[in-house]
Formats: sequence, C-alpha cells, structure tokens
Amino acid sequence: MTQETKTAIVTGAGKGIGAAIARRLAADGHAVLINYARDELAAQDVVEAVVASGGKAKALQGDVSDPATMAALFDAAEARYGPVDILVNNAGVMRNAAIAAATDDDFDLHCAVNLGGSFRGMREAATRLQNGGRIINISSSVVGLYQPSYGLYAASKAAVEAMTHVLAKELGSRGITVNAVAPGPIETDFFMQGKSEELIRNITRTIPLGRLGAADDIAAVVSFLAGADGRWVNGQVIRANGGAL
Repeated sequence: MTQETKTAIVTGAGKGIGAAIARRLAADGHAVLINYARDELAAQDVVEAVVASGGKAKALQGDVSDPATMAALFDAAEARYGPVDILVNNAGVMRNAAIAAATDDDFDLHCAVNLGGSFRGMREAATRLQNGGRIINISSSVVGLYQPSYGLYAASKAAVEAMTHVLAKELGSRGITVNAVAPGPIETDFFMQGKSEELIRNITRTIPLGRLGAADDIAAVVSFLAGADGRWVNGQVIRANGGAL
C-alpha cells in the first residue's frame, strides 16, 4: 500500500472512468465500495480484479437519481469498512440533442442523475465524511467548450462545478477538500458510442497531445486529489483533457 488505508465510495464504477478510479484507489490501498446502476457482472469484474490484486472492494447496486441511494451507500461502506473518507461522484448520463430538439425527459434525466446524484452525494458526505476527507466530483470539459448538442449535459455539469466551489468553502474548517475533475475526450464506451471513425479522428486532431485520453489518465488525477499530496488543493476544477481547452 502506498498510503494510509481509507474507505472510498465511487459511484458509477462498474465501467469506464468509474471502474478505473475504483481500481486505482484500491491500488493506492483504499477499501472501495463500487456502486453500479444496472450491470452487476461488470461491477463484479471490477471487484474481482481488485481482490485478485490484494485490495478490498465490494459492489452495491443503486441508482443515484433515487434520493435513498447515497445514504444506503454510506451505510454499506461504514458497515463493511468503517467511516468513509473519500467520495467520488462519477455516475452520469449523456443524451446529446440540440436544445430545440431536447425533450423534457432528456432534461429531467440529466438533472436527476448528473446534478441530483452529485448533489445528494455531496449532501450525504457533508455530514458523514471523516474530517480531512475528500469529495471529488466528475464534471466534463464540455463545460467551457459548449458544443452544439451538448446543452443539457454541459448545463448539468456546470451546476456540479458551481456546487463544488461552494461546498469547498462550507467544509474547509473540517479539513475536507472538495474538487472536480473535468475529463476531455476519453476512450470509453460512454464517449465512443454513436460516433463515427471520422468524427473520432476529427476530435483527436483538436487535442494537442495527439490522442484521446484513457480512463486511467483520469483515475491518476483522482488518486492525486484523494491522496496526501492533494491536501492543499481545494475548490478547484481540473480540466484533464490533453490541452483541448
């Protein structure tokens, strides 16, 4: 283990960026509660990979848009591993549509999962996280780019960033840091779905480092914020995007 063992909750951790974050935090020596919404097999695969590497992990189903889910995740983590030190609000959805074509259902879904899930996670953590703990919200570099068809997604993530700044000031006296990581284009199913090879090539050309990001690139930033070296970073949004902004 590279640092003191702590207890972490990662939402939406069955696949993609969330799974990479869960694996990295476990490799750092933390016990990790892996939340997933639907794909139990994928989440169990992450647990098995962590355990095979000598780490501690448990998977627990829960939809973060449900107001009861975050309390249940904290209850489960505390029962199995003890008080929670780290929360990573990663679970999210994205339905691209021009604002003129977006439906009320599209709007409600983004608000319920991206904004509501992160809000409820922050609210629960504000009263249950250990002093000196870490809250890390996953935003997106579309906040700042504001491309067509990303209106609802960007709006929900911009709201998460706003709450990140406010909560950092509210919890600072307890030594709890609150930050956000805003990935750029990351080579995951979440990002790649529905995009043509030509579009992917065009997106890649906009990145000064010349490649799409990997989920592990984002997990490394989260690891820094969750660890001892991130103790003086607070109320920040780190745009991990290869220089695309």
